[in-house]
Amino acid sequence: MIARLLAAGLVAGVVAGLAVAALQHVTTTPLILAAEVYEAAQHARDAAEQSAPAFEGLRRTAATSVATVAVCIGYALILLAGMLASGDAIGPRRAALWGACAFAATGLATSLGLAPQLPGAAETDLVGRQLWWFATAVSTASGLYALLRGDSVVARALGVAMLVAPHFFWPTPAAPESTVPAELAARFAAASLAVQATCWVLAGALAGLVWRLSSRDETEAA
Repeated sequence: MIARLLAAGLVAGVVAGLAVAALQHVTTTPLILAAEVYEAAQHARDAAEQSAPAFEGLRRTAATSVATVAVCIGYALILLAGMLASGDAIGPRRAALWGACAFAATGLATSLGLAPQLPGAAETDLVGRQLWWFATAVSTASGLYALLRGDSVVARALGVAMLVAPHFFWPTPAAPESTVPAELAARFAAASLAVQATCWVLAGALAGLVWRLSSRDETEAA
């Protein structure tokens, strides 16, 4: 079972990660590079000093792609483990729904208080942001599970309360010191959320598909 879980997560994560890395290359990466220009201009550095070697772009793309693949593998493993622990049937559609719920908890809900940020954006205390993000993700995930899987009215009411509760304690807003234009920051936030949603849902769907195919192979072999 563990070997099958790891194999399905690895295959699904690699395929999904490569697809998402390609998506990042044409969506979020250009916005990050544009924001770095504004950040460098704040320090009044000469453009020649900011010029990178010819291979720097390839190095960054490769590093980002490897990190994205690793994240997608982690997402696929988390979704498969969660579905196994809950006793849910594993298939492409069901796993994609789990991925959508995971995005709602770790991306959509948390972005209401902490939107994705570009380099040069105003920031607040790091520890405070991390604690709020973690608490919101856990509370939202638990609330969704109680709301969607609870059998009683009390359980579902508790789920709704857990969905709402973190948003009464938003982190302290940052001072308006960002060097990034508001339009660029808004585009990046929207693109980042779209990429993250794609990452979760695609990793889940592929993990469910690989799991189903491996189950079919085992059945035929038996």
